[in-house]
Amino acid sequence: MRDFDRIFDMAAARHGGKTALNAQLTPPETRENLAQVPEDRWLSTLTKCVFQAGFNWKVIEAKWDGFEAAFDGFDVGKCAMMDDEKFDALLRNPAIVRNGTKIATVRDNAAFLLDLRQDGGAGKVFGSWPSTDYIGLLDLLKTQGSRLGGSTAQYAMRFVGRDGFILSRDVTARLIAEGVIDKPATSKTALRAVQNAFNTWMDQSGRPLTEISRVLAMSL
Repeated sequence: MRDFDRIFDMAAARHGGKTALNAQLTPPETRENLAQVPEDRWLSTLTKCVFQAGFNWKVIEAKWDGFEAAFDGFDVGKCAMMDDEKFDALLRNPAIVRNGTKIATVRDNAAFLLDLRQDGGAGKVFGSWPSTDYIGLLDLLKTQGSRLGGSTAQYAMRFVGRDGFILSRDVTARLIAEGVIDKPATSKTALRAVQNAFNTWMDQSGRPLTEISRVLAMSL
């Protein structure tokens, strides 16, 4: 496995030099800022990523105002109490993508966020989770949330500004090239290997997961 500086140099050579590459790297939000993100914005982001999974992202984006209205601004209490009448009305609502399985995730993930209140709320839990155990946060989202496995949770955390990596095709290819894994990481053993590699690169560079992930993707 190469030192991070060598991988950074590879990426810089492909993207106009070190200064140009650094300009393309956006740091994650602070724990303090994430703690202030309202519950409805967490639910909105999770829902958008659930609906984008396996679907045309542009279609979901174009309909998003309709989603916000249909789900009451993603008010967590209202969504968690979604009854059959509300569910059936959503299935008939042309302003959203009428996928019953995914609509049901809004109710389930709202309940999940409500449960997090006992630990200080979603913003505190997600924002303060240590980056050195990012796979632990992903496991929480996968096991306690609804349809938040795989890249769905990774993109949701990135979109809201939470520090983390995305195991995209390019990042996975770099991890394979570095001998960290030999195929896309889906098992717990492989994910631990990925986390360990990122932790090493964080120690070497002083950079957050988000920036390291972007550099890996841009190094090919």
